[in-house]
Amino acid sequence: MIVEERSAVQSEDRVVQRFEKIVGHSRALEDVLALVRLVAATNSTALILGETGTGKELIARAVHRISPRYGRPFVKINCAAIPFELLESELFGHERGAFTGAIAQKAGRFELANKGTLFLDEIGDIPLELQPKLLRALQEHEFERLGGTRTIKVDVRLVAATNRDLAQMISEREFRADLYYRLNVFPISVPPLRERHDDIPKLVRYFTQKYSRRMNKHIETIPQETMEAMIRYAWPGNVRELENLIERAVILTRSSALQIPLSELRAVPETSTAVTLEEAERDHILRVLDQAHGVVGGPNGAAARLGMKRTTLQSKMKKLGIGR
Repeated sequence: MIVEERSAVQSEDRVVQRFEKIVGHSRALEDVLALVRLVAATNSTALILGETGTGKELIARAVHRISPRYGRPFVKINCAAIPFELLESELFGHERGAFTGAIAQKAGRFELANKGTLFLDEIGDIPLELQPKLLRALQEHEFERLGGTRTIKVDVRLVAATNRDLAQMISEREFRADLYYRLNVFPISVPPLRERHDDIPKLVRYFTQKYSRRMNKHIETIPQETMEAMIRYAWPGNVRELENLIERAVILTRSSALQIPLSELRAVPETSTAVTLEEAERDHILRVLDQAHGVVGGPNGAAARLGMKRTTLQSKMKKLGIGR
């Protein structure tokens, strides 16, 4: 019986360079990369679907990296991380004086990505009010800056990603059907880590090598018990959770054998489900509503505290089943 999984810090030279940082050779992953190869040679829009932490951005970068646009800009924007009031400006830019604080003209991400690739991460979180302008930019390859009248034409290849069910959002009138069909030209579903058991040992070695080098540690072995526990684990947070665990383990390790607190892997059984993004969002809104004493609008209301419009918050509350 092999007692230890050795060569924890061996070089991952077999990783195909054009798929930089995409580690693994499981059938599920190879199927995804086959789709990447097909769509990368075109200018078609790709829609990357998958749970949080599965590596959707890596797939988006791979599409760009092996496309004819490689060497041109790869511009990313996370639609969920920017308040609605700023998102339009971030996407399309603004003219001086377009709004309070716009002291100079600014180019948006569409302009910055001209001749290259624009990656819209968390596309399911783009506000309904902004979707028509996005649709026009994708269809006509033109738009106007916020506060401007001059039409700007661009040559942009779009890659979008989401962990949300856009079809369900359409039925709930939270996402435009025409925008969905424009995005869903070539869907690529990234499998969760629990469907890539064969890739887990390779990922463990890859991240161990990465962080041991960064921390100047010499980790040479991974105990068999540790590796088997990681293969059995369900990984609700997917590759991101695994990477964070390995980084923490490397910090804790004081010998040449990787020391992972196995109790963390037993904390969540394989049959359990992770807290979804909507559940976390619902809890956060409820907390803010409580702090605002149930008031939605106004300068001290929940909408202002959350940095969004009252109507946007009301729409989210309706979707998440939060009563007034």
